[in-house]
Order: sequence, then C-alpha cells, then structure tokens
Amino acid sequence: MRNALSIDLEFWHSGEPFSEYVRSQPENQVEASIKPMLEILRRHDVHATFFVLGEVAEKHPELIKKIYEDGHEIASHGFTHRRLHLSDKTTFMNDISRSINILTSLTGERPIGYRAPSFSLDNSTVWALNVMKAQGFLYDSSVYPVKMRFYGEPRVPLGPYHPSSNDITKIDDTNTFLEFPVTAYAFGTKHVPISGGFSLRMIPMKFIVAALRKINQERPALIYLHPWELYAETPRLDLPFLWRVTSYYNIDRLLWKLDRLMQHIKFTTIRETLCLP
Repeated sequence: MRNALSIDLEFWHSGEPFSEYVRSQPENQVEASIKPMLEILRRHDVHATFFVLGEVAEKHPELIKKIYEDGHEIASHGFTHRRLHLSDKTTFMNDISRSINILTSLTGERPIGYRAPSFSLDNSTVWALNVMKAQGFLYDSSVYPVKMRFYGEPRVPLGPYHPSSNDITKIDDTNTFLEFPVTAYAFGTKHVPISGGFSLRMIPMKFIVAALRKINQERPALIYLHPWELYAETPRLDLPFLWRVTSYYNIDRLLWKLDRLMQHIKFTTIRETLCLP
C-alpha cells in the first residue's frame, strides 16, 4: 500500500511558536531548506504533495514551477498563514482565492487539495468546508486527530472519509468531498501522533515503521513535514523550554529519518493515494 507524503511549504517562521517570538526581519531560507528534501525524494523516485503558502509562491515562483515539473502535486496552504480560528468566511474565501490564482498561474493546473494553517479545522471552524468545496477543492487535509495546544480533534475517523458539513467528526457518504486527517496510531481509545512534527522527530524509527505497517493493514497513512524541520541551519530563537524542545529536538536527524523511512515505506502524493483525477 502506498501512503501519502505531504510537505507544508511555508516560511520557517510562519507558524506557532516561531511567529510569536520573531523580533526582527526573519531570514528567508525556503530554497536552502527544501533542496536536500527534494534530492532525497528524487533519489527514491517519490512524489509528494506540497501544500504551498501563497506568500512563498509569490517570492519563489521558479521553485514552485520546478517542484511541479518534477512530478509533485501542488496543493494550497492558503495565501497567508492565518489560522481559521482567526478568520471568517469572507476573509477565508479571499485568502484561498488568491492562493488558487497564483498556484494555477505557476503550474497551469488548478490545485484540488487544501490544508489550513496549523491544522485549524475543527468543529468551531467547520464552516470552512463549504467554502473549500465552493472554491473547487476535492479534498482537505487540515484535521489533526490528537488534541494539541492550538489544534486537534480526537473524535475524527483515523483514515480518509467524507465529512459532514456540520460536524467533522461525522461521516456523510452523500458528500463527495474528502477529508484526509494526519495519521495517528490508536492505543485503545487514545490516539498517539506519529506522523509529523515533533512526534516524527522524537519516536524511534523502528516504532514508526512498525506502526505504519500495522496501519497499512487497514488504510493508507499520511505523513507531514516542514522543510525547516529537516534543516540544521534553521534559526534558534530564545523560546520557553518546552517550545525549544518541541521545535528543535532532533532537527539535525530528521533528514536522515526521512531517507530511512522511504527505504521501508512506500509513498506518493495525496492525489494518487485517494485516486483522484
């Protein structure tokens, strides 16, 4: 079974906690941080889904064209890295319209997938689903099935499903729109994050591979990464202790782990995993 590999292509300071602690003009390391990841993907002949922030596409158009020409899927991460909780329907619609326009102009293909900044889709922002559908998206990947500080809804299904427009924890098979949550591992009734961010950097490789193989007995998995997490030169901010640990732990080993992971687990784009046109 082939699993989905997704990359959130944003500035290293776009999300929490970095956005709260940047005090001066941040360094733009987009191209430097993505280069080693693209080399590994090319070496393993793996295509991934890149959820591209519109602001990044605006500053690095040739990079986005190159990623697309290499066979990767270009999906939307919105234009600005604004959480859905801080938005409304009109603001959100304008934001993703700008994103769609710039990505389409660079690739010649309208994106069919979307991921909200900071996985900010939950039942308080479920209104965003209808906006996504109205904008022509076929799938979303904005739900995190573990409760975290800024996001997370542990009651959602653990694999791809058709969400109710009124309650993302409910399945509505009359809805053609798809939700593909980030993968978590079920320990009884508890969901344990294993597929991205700090959890992917922290958990031993043997456990990750074993967990993904077990999950693959039932469904495909979805991994997510940020380029700054694989780049040893990502600036170290003076963050509170817990934020320093979750942000920087094993940041110099994740590139190696990704390389090893692709030796054991098969990956492709979300589009291909969901068999979408």
